[in-house]
Amino acid sequence: MSKAVLKFIRLSPTKARLVAKEVQGMNGEEALAKLEFMPNKAAGVIAKVIASAIANGGYDANEVIVTSCRVDRGPYLKRFKPRARGMASRIQKPTAHIFVEVEKES
Repeated sequence: MSKAVLKFIRLSPTKARLVAKEVQGMNGEEALAKLEFMPNKAAGVIAKVIASAIANGGYDANEVIVTSCRVDRGPYLKRFKPRARGMASRIQKPTAHIFVEVEKES
């Protein structure tokens, strides 16, 4: 089993979880092929993390299964937007942590 972690990526964790659920339990090669044609920003990022996990174990993409693909919430980047009458409103820009585990097919 091998792992890969990507932390503090500027991506909404709720949107990334939708993509992560799609590839759990898939063959590595199938997962990478499916992610390649998804229009989401998260798909490209998760594909890179899966490719990294495969390379960390020294495996080939067609001989592994994505056992776990987890997305956790990271800290928010806090920004302010000027508003009327000298006030300001807060903008929260979310970050995410992505964890991927792959295991050799038995």
